[in-house]
Amino acid sequence: MHSAIRVATVFCLALALSACGNLHKRETLEFGGDTRAWKAHRQSVEPIISWTLQGKLGMRSAQQSGSGTLLWLQQSESYDIRLSGPLGRGATQIVGTPAGVTLEIAGREPMQAATAEALLEEQIGWRLPVEHLLWWVRGLPAPDSPSRLQLDIDSRLARLQQAGWTIEYSRYQDVDGLQLPQRMQLAGHDILLTLIVTQWEPEFSE
Repeated sequence: MHSAIRVATVFCLALALSACGNLHKRETLEFGGDTRAWKAHRQSVEPIISWTLQGKLGMRSAQQSGSGTLLWLQQSESYDIRLSGPLGRGATQIVGTPAGVTLEIAGREPMQAATAEALLEEQIGWRLPVEHLLWWVRGLPAPDSPSRLQLDIDSRLARLQQAGWTIEYSRYQDVDGLQLPQRMQLAGHDILLTLIVTQWEPEFSE
């Protein structure tokens, strides 16, 4: 009897370790989904390191609210993000490279900083967590900090908590056989952002 219990215990432990092995070291799975299917999904999406993305971005906080359009051109480690409409207080362009970030707002001199998030908050009054969005927009947790995950029935991200933000994924779309986010909400730092992707054009690393 005791031998059978020990065998069952070892078997259950092996299953648990196998499941944990499918998560990155900084990921904690809270609820739902199949960790093996999540690993397969993650590995299918991670090679997308360049893309053209178009969508609508809404922002709401206690002080202000607005909406506009988003055009995001990503080329490996460099990006060019363009916001238009009231949320950017006019045409706004954020260009990021490994050397730093440049922010251009219509009618102002270009400004530079090490990261986009602090620069945007200072200049337009609200945060856009660009460095993490590079991962979140693909439906992935960023690897630089701990994350808490909830998966949907298809083992894609349904809810993600990371870096002071909570991201809810309510809709995905099929893009060249891949499941990529179509609608997501980001809540944190006293602000709510809603991103609806109207066009995905991903490129893959070789």
